[in-house]
Amino acid sequence: MTDTAADQVRTDRILTVPNVITIVRLAMLPVFLWLLFAQEDRAKAAALLAVLGITDFLDGYIARHFHQESDLGKILDPIADKALFFVGAGGILIDGSVPVGFAVAVLVREALVAGATIALAMLGARRIDVTWFGKAGTFCLMVAFPLFLTGASTVGWADTAETLAWMIGIPGLVLAWYAAWLYVPLARQALAEGRAAHGSAGADAEVPSAP
Repeated sequence: MTDTAADQVRTDRILTVPNVITIVRLAMLPVFLWLLFAQEDRAKAAALLAVLGITDFLDGYIARHFHQESDLGKILDPIADKALFFVGAGGILIDGSVPVGFAVAVLVREALVAGATIALAMLGARRIDVTWFGKAGTFCLMVAFPLFLTGASTVGWADTAETLAWMIGIPGLVLAWYAAWLYVPLARQALAEGRAAHGSAGADAEVPSAP
């Protein structure tokens, strides 16, 4: 089997460990909402959200280091990431456990990035890799929101959790918005390269090769 064929088999796989983790993460979001609103147990909801945030980085690590990347994973993982942000942050915002301004700043940023990503894909842009600033910002925010929720709970270290939430959340928010700003020139380049690649492919299909 050639390297190209092997890569095709690898990327076409559906049942991989990262994909299973991603699907479980999506399936646990209703449980988070149930704990938060039906059970009114902020501590357990915060713990579950923290675990889900960890799995967001775990599935990517496994995919890269154990060669389990897949086409399905490239679609599922971003969907799960955005769902985790919107459901997690949105739920905590509705619960009143996080300052409104902070949560809105995060959700607006995520909505803008998600909308831009969809628009670029429809326009034929190539995929844009996540920057270090984006990864760092996302990590900090995924830590901050469970801490805000813990800070509003009845656990003994609630005051410490709220302080840590601000200490981690503010740098995370700055990094996230800075990464969004950096995506502007990257998006323009990706759009130009994507259109050029599609144009080149179309030209090759129209012009027959020499015998």
